[in-house]
Amino acid sequence: MPTDNVFDERITKFKNKGKDPLKLREKRISECVELRKSQKNESFMKRRNITLSSLPDEEGRALSIAEIIQHVDSGCMDDRIRGCQVARKLLSREKNPPLKEIVDAGLLSRFVEFLSMDDEPTLQFEAAWALTNIASGTSWHTQQVVEHGAVPAFISLLSSPLLHISEQAIWALGNIAGDGPAYRDALIDCHVIPALLCRITPETPVGYLRNLTWTLSNLCRNKNPFPPLSAVQQLLPSLVQLLHLGDKDVLSDACWAISYLTDGSNDRIDVVVKTGIVPRMVVLMGHEELAVLTPALRSMGNIVSGSDVQTQMAIDAGVLAALPRLMTHPKASVQKEAAWALSNIAAGPVKQIQQLITCGLLPHLVALLKNGDFKTQREAVWAITNLTSGGTVEQVVQLVHSGALEAILDLMQVKDTKTVLVILDAVSNIFLAAEKLGETAKLCLLVEGLGGLDRIEMLQNHENEMVYQAAHNLIEKFFSAVSRCSEWPKPWNTCINLTFMRNI
Repeated sequence: MPTDNVFDERITKFKNKGKDPLKLREKRISECVELRKSQKNESFMKRRNITLSSLPDEEGRALSIAEIIQHVDSGCMDDRIRGCQVARKLLSREKNPPLKEIVDAGLLSRFVEFLSMDDEPTLQFEAAWALTNIASGTSWHTQQVVEHGAVPAFISLLSSPLLHISEQAIWALGNIAGDGPAYRDALIDCHVIPALLCRITPETPVGYLRNLTWTLSNLCRNKNPFPPLSAVQQLLPSLVQLLHLGDKDVLSDACWAISYLTDGSNDRIDVVVKTGIVPRMVVLMGHEELAVLTPALRSMGNIVSGSDVQTQMAIDAGVLAALPRLMTHPKASVQKEAAWALSNIAAGPVKQIQQLITCGLLPHLVALLKNGDFKTQREAVWAITNLTSGGTVEQVVQLVHSGALEAILDLMQVKDTKTVLVILDAVSNIFLAAEKLGETAKLCLLVEGLGGLDRIEMLQNHENEMVYQAAHNLIEKFFSAVSRCSEWPKPWNTCINLTFMRNI
């Protein structure tokens, strides 16, 4: 039968060390959508400033699109302002804002023209707000704003002495950057980053900083392609600065920015860790706000998916001490991310595996295998397989002693083919450790007593060829010479379990 392409790619993305060079440290790949998709909903890539009602004119009724056009094209400044205000209000409606209607009415050229009218700040602000909300729509809406020449006008407005105007420009540019890598890079080429960063001062109001940080995070976003390294290096010092502020919204978006920048090759991870930010990210993993904790954990998960040196930096910064709380977090999504981070640490060298064990993480891992939701269990299974692939015999024994063998045998009944294959791989690795100690027969009896042999035999009828073959190989290699222990007197299971553990 054909193999699963996603599974095959995940396997090949492991780091090449240890007993099985194809099955070690997992790298984040876009195809693993369940875990890899951002916790930040796609809608947050762009933001629209919402108001609950349209603005009536002096006669108490809302203007039509045709009347808005007349007002905007008027030679009277008050009429222009009123037309922009009504358009802005319509575009700020919570439901069904007339984005396309405003575009089709040909109003964007006028709005962009008004952005440069520094002597009319009210008109300037209303036009900027209207364009911001249009850019918050679909890619087509954003394209209309860009193609009407708004980008250089908004970048120019960043230096406005009026904070509410420069903040509106920041918001608009954030919406444009959030549309995708093409407009993100176009903004970078227009030197938007230095123009944004110079607005960060000790006197900058926190509300202003929230919008600014969100826009910076969108400039870090997307990886097909990644943002230019030169831009990343420009951004990082300010992001580090923002990560030491106390506002949760600023912290959240700064952490998301770091998560985007570390979601790549080891070279890209290295640019981030060299800033010295790793200990701060570990602290933020313990933040009381889920909006901060989640991207901080994602960032650290990315970092420990890197090289051994990068993983060790995270361990030295205290990531192992932070994980137990996250593995027992009430949110399943946090447990899942924590288990994924742990699976990457478990794929490291023997020293890092031992640090994981010494910090008491095995019982938490087994608890997730037994009680987590399926997505969390799946990541925990990868952690078990990684540890059995690269750990010493003694470390594998400690894993079995923690109850992990029983837990993964129980999970053999899941329907997910990829997870079953990973479990069979772990069981095979545990048998290889027992074989080195001459304890294969006792392990066979233990597996049978836990119901594992019956489950492995049933997998020989599995519809997937790889599952069938892996189960068949296990039985042929390790069980064919061992008689079933159903005739043994009770309580044989407890006795064998203790003997197996003691002798190994």
